[in-house]
Amino acid sequence: MPASTSPYPLLYATRPGALPARFRRERVLIVGCGDVGVRVARELAPRVRLLALTSSPERVPELRALGMTPLLGDMDQPASLKRLSGLASRVVHLAPPPGLGRHDPRTQALLAVLRRRSTVQSFVYGSTSGVYGDCQGDFVTESRAPKPETVRAQRRIDAEDRVRHFGRATGTRVTVLRIPGIYAPDRLGGTPRERLLKGTPVLQQADDVFTNHIHADDLARACVAAMWRGRAGRIYNVNDDSQLKMGDYFDLAADLYGLPKPPRLPRAQAQEQLPLMQLSFMGESRRMDNTRMKSELRLRLRYPSVLDGLAAIPRQGRDA
Repeated sequence: MPASTSPYPLLYATRPGALPARFRRERVLIVGCGDVGVRVARELAPRVRLLALTSSPERVPELRALGMTPLLGDMDQPASLKRLSGLASRVVHLAPPPGLGRHDPRTQALLAVLRRRSTVQSFVYGSTSGVYGDCQGDFVTESRAPKPETVRAQRRIDAEDRVRHFGRATGTRVTVLRIPGIYAPDRLGGTPRERLLKGTPVLQQADDVFTNHIHADDLARACVAAMWRGRAGRIYNVNDDSQLKMGDYFDLAADLYGLPKPPRLPRAQAQEQLPLMQLSFMGESRRMDNTRMKSELRLRLRYPSVLDGLAAIPRQGRDA
């Protein structure tokens, strides 16, 4: 296949006397092989050799069945990560930070091991759009300075800073993806259906906030595109084209599922009734701009809006 037509041009060596392609496949390490990591693996297989870091021995058969080579290691135990040094040519890091503190020791431990014998050509880190903080409904490009307002977002900024410093220090092409709410009908908890069935309230229109989304399949494709097309040190908003307030998102889903729309509450009343975690998402409003993702990563969304993605749910799933 000519390099100019391949979506994975770096998988194919061109030097005279090179080994057959089956012996020259890139080695891609996926760190954080949950739902999105598995989707990344499916996008890549069988073009590359896939390595998966997992701390769960019970997941080994599942990962092998997906064509991956499982590597047992715990990011909370840095000594268990030693075997990762020098293994991979590309890394997709999707593992979340721990639940406490303002720093991400897991990312710190991973980068320390990779730096010992750096063979990594590109490194993709999955961050969160929460690092922008509350933008009061403004359109947000990647040039906007982060203003994390939760400890959870501060941990992500710490990780972003670490991976970008790793890129500058080692010459690795590092890209950061800032990711909003992930949804998919075949993802655990990946649709609003359960919340609608519970009748969980949302904010009244006057108090409501803009929210952003990305289908899990499109996110996986963005990770793959960033490995080969992302620019060094670059940040990318990875979101679809929807511009919806949170309550409107749940109303849209309710109409699709044939369920009652959620009750609307003023913010003061919601603060008395809803858990702190839900309130934290209701306290930030922004509309993310995905122009850079489309132009530089050349990603064409399969699901440009949440309507496209939610409407793709099989009918039996809606009627169950």
